[in-house]
Amino acid sequence: MKSIMTKTETSHGALIGVRRMIDGVDDALLTLIVARRRLVSLAARIKQEKGVPIRDPDREREVLRRARRLGNRFGLPPASSDRLMSALIQDACRQQGLSQVSDEFVVVDTDQGALPPITGMLANTMNSQTRFSSYSRWLRLLPPPSRLSPFLRRIPIVWQVKLFEAAMQRVLSAPIEKGALEMLSDRRLGIEVSDLDLRWVVVLREGRMRVCARDEIAEATVRGTATDLMLLASRREDADTLFFQRRLVLTGDTELGLTARNLLDQLPWQEIPLGLRIAMQRGTDLALAARTAYQNRTASN
Repeated sequence: MKSIMTKTETSHGALIGVRRMIDGVDDALLTLIVARRRLVSLAARIKQEKGVPIRDPDREREVLRRARRLGNRFGLPPASSDRLMSALIQDACRQQGLSQVSDEFVVVDTDQGALPPITGMLANTMNSQTRFSSYSRWLRLLPPPSRLSPFLRRIPIVWQVKLFEAAMQRVLSAPIEKGALEMLSDRRLGIEVSDLDLRWVVVLREGRMRVCARDEIAEATVRGTATDLMLLASRREDADTLFFQRRLVLTGDTELGLTARNLLDQLPWQEIPLGLRIAMQRGTDLALAARTAYQNRTASN
């Protein structure tokens, strides 16, 4: 009996000690938040003196991206770093007089809301998992993309090229017109959809993204599955996360590949037509749900 009491007391004492350490971390976090708020106030005064707009979407995106990169190093889930930093940004916005701040800082479509989109981590990830959950029984019957590749190869190359060029032009026409992609002019970039066995080499020429002839060699190539490339294109997943997890692989001229990635990652999502944004996100949701259903079926077998 005495031995049992001793073990219980020891466990209780250990729990108290851990809780005290957690309290100490919480106190340190709150102290740092107070320091951050004071710096925000200082930044707000400087903005007023210089006539700088209160909101800086590019700065907010960088804060969130940087938090993700740091979190990845220590195993913090991207969703956790997103929520924490979004809460801090919300607090800073309210502190600077922006009272109409949405409860959900990271939103999928902001045309009707007060906040600009945060590229690289569009949220509603819960919706992406639940939107098609009622159809999971049927989604499990869908074959993985790798089994579709023989059928896709039967589509004439000319049709593939026309469809791909039309899609690129639709997405990138606004930034191309503004010269945001000028650094990629006449540089050959490869895109490989590994599970569909599809490959293209694209180049920016005369104000349009074009697919090169099949014998042209890419200077840099990005390779990934159809679903992961859709996640990147629809801003549902951060590029750094996908590359860090080796779900996307960059080969060839690394400097060119990183330049292309950074330029595309900084493109304003709101300039893509709303209908196309919705279609890209719904398509990504479906692809994610189908992949999850197929993986669950495989695991159960």
